[in-house]
Amino acid sequence: MEKRLILDTDLLQITIHRLVEELIENHKDFQDTVLIGLQPRGVFLAKRIQIRLNERLKKELPLGLLDTTFYRDDFRRRETPLKANATKIPFIIEDKKVILIDDVLFTGRTVRAALDAMIAFGRPRLVELLTFIDRKYTRDLPIQPDYVGQRVNTIKTQRVLVEWTDQGAENDKIWLVTNEEK
Repeated sequence: MEKRLILDTDLLQITIHRLVEELIENHKDFQDTVLIGLQPRGVFLAKRIQIRLNERLKKELPLGLLDTTFYRDDFRRRETPLKANATKIPFIIEDKKVILIDDVLFTGRTVRAALDAMIAFGRPRLVELLTFIDRKYTRDLPIQPDYVGQRVNTIKTQRVLVEWTDQGAENDKIWLVTNEEK
């Protein structure tokens, strides 16, 4: 197995700050805008984005957590069942601008499932996608992010490993992992 560092702790923080500034540029005061982190791993990024936005705007922005497990098109095709996470959206998204946040955009299937799952909470006026890593050349569906931390050229046999201190890692880092073929 070969690991190549994509973002170290310092560059990761700079990237979060840049994404926050892009969001502020496009959403100004965030009137009628909500953040939704995709379970499980997008939640860590979503919380950091929310904290930074709250600091910059000096107000508390709504953050929801969305689980897409039962909306996935591969839910019944797996050998072992997927473990569901909690959905916590304490607000209605009807006529709101929604920013979906996930750590890695791979095939686009999780985002498609998230769009289906969101409908239970209302019909948003606008949905935008923020992803920390956009894995180019691996998309199965025509889904593209509006805000990107970094685009990475990958192939299907590679994976992106995101390490957060919130999950027990020593430092925040993002790696590209290539499994050696035998």
